This record gives sequence, structure tokens and C-alpha cells, in this order.
Amino acid sequence: MIVGVDIGTSVTKAQLISRDGRTTPAHEARSTVYTLPGHRVEQDLDDVVGTVETVVRAALADAAQLGDEPVEALALTGQGDGLWLRDASGASVGRALSWMDGRAADRLDRWTADGTLHALHRRTGVGLFPGSAAPLLAHLAEHEPERLAAAETAGYCVDAVVQRLTGAVTVDVSDASQPFLDVATRTYDETALELCGLSAHRRLLPDPAPPGTLHRLLPDAARRLGLPAGLPVSAGPFDIPACAFGSGVAEPGEGNLIIGTTLAAQVLDTEPRPALAEDPAGMVLATPYEGRFLRVMPAMIGTAGLDWLLKLLDVKIEALDALLVQSPPGAAGVTALPFLSTSGERAPFVDPRARGRLDGLSPLAGRADLVRALCEAVAYSARHCMETLGVTRTVTACGGGARSGEWARIFAGVLGGDLEVCDDAVGIRGAAHVAWRSLGTPVDPGAWRARLRTVTAERGLIDHYAEGYAAYRQTLETAREGWSTR
Repeated sequence: MIVGVDIGTSVTKAQLISRDGRTTPAHEARSTVYTLPGHRVEQDLDDVVGTVETVVRAALADAAQLGDEPVEALALTGQGDGLWLRDASGASVGRALSWMDGRAADRLDRWTADGTLHALHRRTGVGLFPGSAAPLLAHLAEHEPERLAAAETAGYCVDAVVQRLTGAVTVDVSDASQPFLDVATRTYDETALELCGLSAHRRLLPDPAPPGTLHRLLPDAARRLGLPAGLPVSAGPFDIPACAFGSGVAEPGEGNLIIGTTLAAQVLDTEPRPALAEDPAGMVLATPYEGRFLRVMPAMIGTAGLDWLLKLLDVKIEALDALLVQSPPGAAGVTALPFLSTSGERAPFVDPRARGRLDGLSPLAGRADLVRALCEAVAYSARHCMETLGVTRTVTACGGGARSGEWARIFAGVLGGDLEVCDDAVGIRGAAHVAWRSLGTPVDPGAWRARLRTVTAERGLIDHYAEGYAAYRQTLETAREGWSTR
């Protein structure tokens, strides 16, 4: 069996998974996310490592449920982007800067105005946003150069945890793909660094680990986790590609939609080509598999926007399906834009000024209409992302939002086709699949793929939402003109 860990932004999860695909219940531990003035969002590395230790020990207590299988490896996945600076010992140089951090929005404005974003997108297929590593590095170089001088490594969440557990200074190729990598050669594009004015900080970027790389648990870390010293540790891919492969995406043209805290759309391809977008948005990721790349449009907000609205309305998430049933398709004329991140939006367009809104309100609108309007808007955003990516085959869906039967019906209707929904922890499943491959004992993907259930796209909803989507795109276009004048 493998111990799988998914280090999310606010919640770390762990469970055991066997070679025949059986899993134990997932255990969770919350980490602290510091939201500070100036659109700063930070995390403490010690706190995050502590959550990993907590959930791994809890998961190991369930080992008897899977019989006598030995633990073969620890497989890690987790949040991407942001900036996790460490010194030579692996200690954090200040708090980590989250992917939700917005302090570098002004840097992004400058790069938009001078053409840097478009030039970078042409070279690497990457679309930057305030919480990606390039603008955060540039911001620190300008405002806190002493932090960069004190750092030995500029990386991401998963490799920061790996360094603590194994001593290895490494990075998975999926994390490194955003923002400086030539994904075809798996090497850094020196011109990309130069475009961002960051050539002097190349020393902070570890070279991506080759496919199949395994690290080994240090004795002290092993003791804290309750695992044997020297146990193999697999690091990555990060959570978005891990969800694609854990959901069973295997053929070019297949898509995956993560309806989680963020809303991430992705499509598998055989070539490292970016999406055909007017904006320099999205990303192209190298993967653990030869000749396979992922085109990704990761919108900033998915279920997080719904969580905000439900809290505002004093409604529990358990009431979501009942509320959605109470409001008709079209939410009785209430419409929404779902851009509720303080960092704006990053896919399928980039605009740090993007903001959410509710329209069509009247005294006749109830809580159910507001909730349905926002759920429909998130689904419209998903369609916008998927159309930009050019999905041509089956779409799987995963994440907390996909578990809502009524919201999944909305997504199927908006996307215009049946959805294959995965209810289990697909990120952990994807990380475990990579770990077994790295161990030289890959599992049979046909016998091992995630359990799927089909959510049928209903003809009436498809027709209704086709009109709603057209109206959404027109409203978005008008809103973007207004944002540009701020």
C-alpha cells in the first residue's frame, strides 16, 4: 500500500491506497492561512509540515483495513504556484507566499503594459497572475531583496515539505513548468528569466527531478510520521495534474474539471502547445509520462466563492442541493459573475481587477436564487475555460462541488455533455499512481482507475444554458471594459 498525502491550501488530507485501488477513509488537518493587509496571503511552513505529520499518523492507524500489504512509499501532492523560500537547512525564509497572494499585482500591470506577459506566453505557454512565482520573485527583488539574499531555494509547497522530510532540494517538473520552464526539454528557459528581470536569481531554482525520482525519509522525519526511515518518497505532480491522472485521463483530448476551492479545467495533449486564447492565460505542464502534456486553465475561484455566499446567507453547505432545487434554471432572472478573489482572475483571462457581482436582484429574489445564480456562473466559467482549451473527448469532474448532485447537473447542462464524476480523493490516487510507476511496479490503469458515475446532460438544460452562456459572455465582456478603466 501507499500513504497518499494531498497538501491543500487550508486542509491537508491523507489516506492509504492499495494496489487493487481500495482506500481507507481520508483524514484531515487544517493549516493556517494568514490573510493580511495589502492583499497578502501567507502560510507557515512549520505549520504545514505539522499537518502532514498529523494526517499520516492518523491514516496509518487504518492499515488493518487493507490487510497485510506493507507500506511501499509515501506519495505527496498538493497546492502549486506561490513562493516558498527556504535556506540551506530547509527552514522557511519568512512565511511562504500563497498562490492567492496579490501583492505583486502592480508588477503584473507593468508586465502587461510593456508586453512582457505576451512575450513570456509565446515562449513557455504560461500565463502569469499575481500569485505565481515570477511576479512574486520580482516583487521581493524590488521591495525585500534581503529575503532573496538569505534564501538558497525558491520553490513550491510540495518540494518545501519534501526537503523537510528527506533533505532533498528538488522540484517536480509540473511545479517547475510554471513559470520559467521549456516543458519540451524540461529545462529552464533562460530568456524567460531574462524577460522577467530575474536572471540574477536563477541560482534559487532547483533543476526539475527526472521522471521516476524517489527520495528517502530521514530518520527523524520518519519517527514523527510513524514510518520506517529510508522509505521511498514520491514528490508530485502537484494537485491539478494529479487530479487529472487520478480521474483516469489517459488519452489526448480528454478533459478534467476540478470543482474545488479553485476551478481548474485541463486537457491532455501529445504536444506542449498552449491554449488558443486571446489573453496570455493558462499554463502548459510537463507530466511524469513521456509524450504527455496538460493544457490547463485554472480559474482562481470555484467552491470558495460559494462558501463565501453561503456564509453571508447563514446557510450550511449541506443545504446546497435543496436550495438549488428551490430555484429554477436561470435563477429567476438573477445572474452573477464569479470572480470573487482579491487577486482577480487568471483563467481563461488575466485581470487582477476582476471582481464578482450579482445582477437582476429584486424583492422577489430569495436565497436560493442567489445561490443558484452563482453556481451557474461558476459553470459558465468552466465552459469558457474548456472551450479555450479545446476539449474534444470525455470530461471527468472531481472535487467537492462535483459531489453535489444538483450542481453537477448544472455543469453537465452548461458544458453540453455527460460528466463522468469521481467522488474519491483523485489527487491522492494520481500521486500514488506515479509513485508505483517510480517504484518500477506500475499498477494496471484499467483495473485501477477511479470509480466514476455518469451525470447526464439533459436536453432542456443544454438548450437553456446555451442562451445563458451567451449572455454571460456578453456581460463579462462589458465588465472587462469597466475594469480596464480603474
